[in-house]
Amino acid sequence: MFQPDTYTTRRKELRQKVSDGIILLIGNEDSSMNYKDNHYHFRQDSSFLYFFGLDLQNLVAVIDENGQAILFGDDFTIDQIIWTGKQPSMHECGSKVGVQNTKPLRELTHYLSSKKKVHFLPPYRPEQAIKLAEWLSIPLNKVSEHKSVELIRAIVSLREIKTDEEIIEIEKAVNTTVKMHTAAIKYGKPGIKESEVVAKVHAEAIADGGNLSFPIIGTINGNTLHTYYHGNTIQDGDLFLCDSGAETSMRYAGDMTRTFPVGPKYTSRQKEIYDIVLNAHLTAIEALKPGVLFKDIHLLACKTLVDGLKQINLMQGDTEEAVANGAHTMFFQCGLGHMMGLDVHDMENLGEQYVGYTNDLTKSTEFGLKSLRLGKALKKGFVLTVEPGIYIIPDLIDLWSKTKKNEEFINYGNLQKYRDFGGIRIEDDFLITEKGYKLLGKPLARTTEEIEDLKRS
Repeated sequence: MFQPDTYTTRRKELRQKVSDGIILLIGNEDSSMNYKDNHYHFRQDSSFLYFFGLDLQNLVAVIDENGQAILFGDDFTIDQIIWTGKQPSMHECGSKVGVQNTKPLRELTHYLSSKKKVHFLPPYRPEQAIKLAEWLSIPLNKVSEHKSVELIRAIVSLREIKTDEEIIEIEKAVNTTVKMHTAAIKYGKPGIKESEVVAKVHAEAIADGGNLSFPIIGTINGNTLHTYYHGNTIQDGDLFLCDSGAETSMRYAGDMTRTFPVGPKYTSRQKEIYDIVLNAHLTAIEALKPGVLFKDIHLLACKTLVDGLKQINLMQGDTEEAVANGAHTMFFQCGLGHMMGLDVHDMENLGEQYVGYTNDLTKSTEFGLKSLRLGKALKKGFVLTVEPGIYIIPDLIDLWSKTKKNEEFINYGNLQKYRDFGGIRIEDDFLITEKGYKLLGKPLARTTEEIEDLKRS
């Protein structure tokens, strides 16, 4: 937890950005897995954490019209304490984050009923929507329609710029993430299960005092962008794609990807395609600086991928035209990166159009571009990922080749020979600085030679 002044200042700035009415922020509660008292891993709402810093269940906070904060929650009963141990009182919790006014939860409904205008964020959990419907007398199916766009934009404008103390915490997460990937590369040997590698990766996150920032993607089927199956036995000749990140005890995230050979070396074909992805990765990184549209950097990476794929006769024709026609999405179907902070996809629950775009830049609906979470101009203080990839998806080859889609740019004859290739992704985390960028965390092996050396170490 940061010092109380950090949270007081954040709340003051938020209040100044939102006009009349009160600001309502709902903390998360435990969610049952398979019976009432067996809970999923608790994760506090990130906007609640940002402004109130308390990583505890069943809290609700208000910033009133005068900028005063009120914390609603209940002190633990003795029946709860015997299971959880002694917990801080609401007054003690409030003092930790600069809040003097605390009230029991039972008073919240009456308090809200006296307010003409309540700003709240779009609910992403059903229990949040149910509570809002009850507290504010809104039909349950209409709750999201009453979200406050003004509040969303205000929160995005604050959370998107990371402070020095946040960067320190994010770098802790990234450094643990480096350890996680180092463990995967060293441990991933022929004859073991994907799950055994994933277990080593998860252990590093826990050992550093935090946990995962998202479920681990650890697979020899890297052409499936987000697969969480870990049951395959890995063999010499396979590529292993590990996309994973740590979350610190303060809930700040890291997120990296490496794709490495299960055996001691990449095959010549694997190295060839890996180097195409790496070139796109490095080209995109060098373009990072304030004022540049991230969408343009994404397109630059796409063109770099096309140029490389032309060199090995998987693509052909004019590069600019190929990208304009979306031909590159046969190989690169997702976005180049996303914002990162208290969420691994930072603030995504607030809406990608508000977080990654602007009134003048609308999120695309085109295949490939519709998956680009960040498109707007970069600013000093942004933290983001860069993660180009090449993914050979047999179903997509079959679908497009039937109609000869983009055949002037895609060499389908040669591509059929790569049906069983899989996928390669490389991802690192960056801070946008005054004139450019900074790689966050300790450097992790990135070239094929560095990764092969790490496997031998």
